[in-house]
Amino acid sequence: MISYDKAIEIITSRDNFYIDLGLDRIKQALDKLGNPQDDLKFIHVAGTNGKGSVCAMLESILREAGHKTGLYTSPHIWEYTERIKICGQDISKEDFANYVELITSIGIHLTEFEILTVMMFLYFKEQGVDVAIVEVGLGGRLDATNVIKENLCSVITQIDLDHTDRLGDTKEKIAYEKAGIIKPNCPVITGMGYEAIKDRADECDSMFILVTPYVEQKFAEALALKGRHQIDNLALVITAINYVFPEIDDKTIIEGLKKVHHPCRFEYIKDKNLIIDACHNPNGVQALRDNLDLYYPSEKRRFVFGALRRKDYKNMMKILFREGDEIYLNGFDYPDACTYEELREACPYETKKYSASDIFTPERLNIVCGSFYMISQIKF
Repeated sequence: MISYDKAIEIITSRDNFYIDLGLDRIKQALDKLGNPQDDLKFIHVAGTNGKGSVCAMLESILREAGHKTGLYTSPHIWEYTERIKICGQDISKEDFANYVELITSIGIHLTEFEILTVMMFLYFKEQGVDVAIVEVGLGGRLDATNVIKENLCSVITQIDLDHTDRLGDTKEKIAYEKAGIIKPNCPVITGMGYEAIKDRADECDSMFILVTPYVEQKFAEALALKGRHQIDNLALVITAINYVFPEIDDKTIIEGLKKVHHPCRFEYIKDKNLIIDACHNPNGVQALRDNLDLYYPSEKRRFVFGALRRKDYKNMMKILFREGDEIYLNGFDYPDACTYEELREACPYETKKYSASDIFTPERLNIVCGSFYMISQIKF
């Protein structure tokens, strides 16, 4: 039996910690392990922004309705075990380690994300999950989660330019990759009218449900997640629930929305006057900026920001900052993280270098934003 620390060492080693899109390896591994994914019911969620929030809302409503839910999301913030939950509870470190040992012993080399995805399928099958809400890791068509043969529905959230080196340099090309999660005779629910999504739905004889960004006030008021962009996400969620689970009444939906927890997405910590937001692309940064202007229009702002080099961090900072903001740039410890010097050179305003000794004081509105990997290293 290996330890949890050893399991993390294995999946984050140079041999495993990289991206290699494709389904051949994971299909071979799952076949050796009895194809647990074939015995589960899924809601499969893809998109550039909003998919994590949509997954969290769906899970909370379905749990409130009495379903035994599985939730698979990425990335994690503090522990890998956060990625795999049943009824809101993380997989235990002991189970996590045992699955890593099992999956890496079958003789098929898998990436970190593939190992975690196989683990999720095995764990949800063995624990008898009723409905698994699964967030795509990257793209859709060639993402490891896309070994699912059928689902209750596919959901495609907002699409924007991100991971263009892997998914394409236009929104239409990216939409094509996201549309790859649509399955034959399984409905797709989206607010995106891209031809690639419509064409894929037609090919699969799948119902294409285009959702307008409107929800009844009672649902919007109940939602625990704040930010006006969440209304777009909520519209997708309400449509999915009404279509796939028509027996769930409005009262249950409202109670589920009240209990949604999705950390680091416009999350407010009152005693520190602190907002934490893992906005890691220009569209996400724009949503943060809009929400700050809406909810805190007159407060002075103190930012801590860090980003990965492969992100459009120059544009992100142009969108986010204004003259008079106090700006701390964080060159955090991660293989692809921007250094302070790189961020400073790209920032149009005066900056300071963030260090762990800096504290959050309530005199200003403190905003920690950018990469998930940076947020995980800050002590709040």
